[in-house]
Amino acid sequence: MFNEEFIQKPNTKPIDLELLSVSELEERIIALREEILRCESAISKKKSTLNAAQALFGNHSG
Repeated sequence: MFNEEFIQKPNTKPIDLELLSVSELEERIIALREEILRCESAISKKKSTLNAAQALFGNHSG
């Protein structure tokens, strides 16, 4: 049903934060927070869809 190749895997090699300026670090934090919010929104939508389906069809998992 889902295709693993569409999942963006986190960088396996961490960025050396010592090489980044304060400004670059702040920009990185903003970008990461935006990505977290985007993920949380997607989770919320998926849970709502799942809950609606379970309410309509019942819970047939496990």
